[in-house]
Amino acid sequence: MAKAKHSVATRKRKKKVLKQAKGFWGDRSKQYQQAKRVLMHALKYAYRDRRNKKREFRRLWIARINASCRQAGITYSVFMNGLKKSKINLDRKILADLAVRDNNAFKKIVEMIKK
Repeated sequence: MAKAKHSVATRKRKKKVLKQAKGFWGDRSKQYQQAKRVLMHALKYAYRDRRNKKREFRRLWIARINASCRQAGITYSVFMNGLKKSKINLDRKILADLAVRDNNAFKKIVEMIKK
């Protein structure tokens, strides 16, 4: 029986890695071993940062809401507590958008909470 060759599968695997490493600096995008090594690192960062992105956006929204709350004469914690008590179901993303783009609407929400 003839020896089974792996050239098709090997070429396919290497092409896949090199395609993913396109745009990397120097030999990291040209040589398979280099590309494989740095790609593993890049994929680790990508996995980690997909989760970190959610945290960072939440922090940004809270900072924006807090800044608008303080302009309206109320603290962030009092504002969020008032939202829950008055049963206004708006998430932080929407509240931050209102605080930045439509300050009058945000102030109306603050007035509703102060009552």
